[in-house]
Amino acid sequence: MAAPGSGRGDNGYGSQQPRRRRGPGALATAYLVIYNVVMTAGWLVIAVGLVRAYLAKGSYHSLYYSIEKPLKFFQTGALLEILHCAFGIVPSSVVLTAFQVMSRVFLTWAVTHSVKEVQTEDSVLLFVVAWTITEIIRYSFYTFSLLNHLPYLIKWARYTLFIVLYPMGVSGELLTIYAALPFVRQSGLYSISLPNKYNFSFDYYTFLILIMISYIPIFPQLYFHMLHQRRKVLSHTEEHKKSE
Repeated sequence: MAAPGSGRGDNGYGSQQPRRRRGPGALATAYLVIYNVVMTAGWLVIAVGLVRAYLAKGSYHSLYYSIEKPLKFFQTGALLEILHCAFGIVPSSVVLTAFQVMSRVFLTWAVTHSVKEVQTEDSVLLFVVAWTITEIIRYSFYTFSLLNHLPYLIKWARYTLFIVLYPMGVSGELLTIYAALPFVRQSGLYSISLPNKYNFSFDYYTFLILIMISYIPIFPQLYFHMLHQRRKVLSHTEEHKKSE
């Protein structure tokens, strides 16, 4: 489950801020700045694509096709964040970062890409818009943080807009998976039935239902954790301002 509006460093996402160390630290910082600038630009391209398509069509229906390729490219590019953690470039948990990144990659490829019928659903636009705004803010936050020049507006947006974006994104994800269920069941997509030489069966339809159920315990935990982080970070910022 992706958590729009917050950083992976404080809610299970992999923070893009390198450890304080000499030598490779400068190299890691330079690489991460480039990575975050590219990702910010990529999600801005997606945002512009959505706006242009909407203005051209005069409708928000089926806007997915206008940004399908860049969405797949830049969302898949987030897999690098797992490697950042694995190689110690950033201090976040590999497992938690992998869970968060893979949940979005899964929805992008194994649901939206694989089940063509859902691509025209409004729910797809719902999570795409939530992801887009979230990632522009998140990657901008990391870029400016790495450069030690973080505008308060970006910091505030990162720890505030998730209040709306997170439920919006989760709703879009769940509705999209739900819309895919009848088509998955009818086609038997990615399912393996017995008998076969491996004596193994897999029902993708049931797997998707289990994923939807997993949102029930995970969503409230992440959401309230982010609210706690918001209070802590923004109150600390206010106290720092007063002390100056």
